[in-house]
Amino acid sequence: MSASPLLPTAPKGFAAGIAPLMRWPLPALFSWGAAWAVFLFLSRSALSLVAALLLASALGACLALLHSARWRRIMVALGFPLSLLMSGQLGGLPAWIWLLPLALLALAYPSRSWGDAPLFPTPPNALQGLRDLAPLPDGALLLDAGCGLGHGLRELRRAYPQARIEGIEWSGLLARVVAWRCRWAKIHRGDMWAQCWRPYALVYVFQRPETMVRVWAKACAELPASAWLISLDFAIPDQQALASMPLPGGHSLWIYQMGTSQRPG
Repeated sequence: MSASPLLPTAPKGFAAGIAPLMRWPLPALFSWGAAWAVFLFLSRSALSLVAALLLASALGACLALLHSARWRRIMVALGFPLSLLMSGQLGGLPAWIWLLPLALLALAYPSRSWGDAPLFPTPPNALQGLRDLAPLPDGALLLDAGCGLGHGLRELRRAYPQARIEGIEWSGLLARVVAWRCRWAKIHRGDMWAQCWRPYALVYVFQRPETMVRVWAKACAELPASAWLISLDFAIPDQQALASMPLPGGHSLWIYQMGTSQRPG
């Protein structure tokens, strides 16, 4: 995550020192902790619980506005009220039990993968019609780079039922789950950026806008000529896609073929 826009004139040494603290999801944890601290303080004062809840939630919502990505704003804004709701539903159990979902998040989404895309599944039928735009022979080898829980793998299988499909996932927990869910696919537990893409005829990604330049650089360096790079939602900056396809729900599919996609000119 880039340095905070609230510190544009900070000395370089100071900015470098706080950079690790600005790495997602630490800002979210700080925001949730601040909202909880305000709520606990106000709930023990003369204010009612409702007023304490509203003020603490308002603080969380304001802190959420400091994030540029919409999905991060939503997570930060909803984190406190959802955790409060969970703690209230747990009866006599201690209130800190709401931290358990965060522990599960850390297990499923380890810190090394925080710079990549969050766990957003590929929508159903997102790759329907892809085979007509990106034809492949039977037995072609496909990769879902960052396969999460396997939604993209299943859509690839629907689009290319005769293909050999592999996925790679950094999270050990998710890799085990997707290997169980998609037993017909070969799942690698590892770093998608370190894995060589040379053997694949098609690579599918559902990343973030910030990582698409890196995706393209890796594809140009490793994918063979005529191989396909398929991106859900995010186009590659300064590159002309061979085709694009609007999808329901505001999604879009961007289709690139190595050796044919080029800078617009």
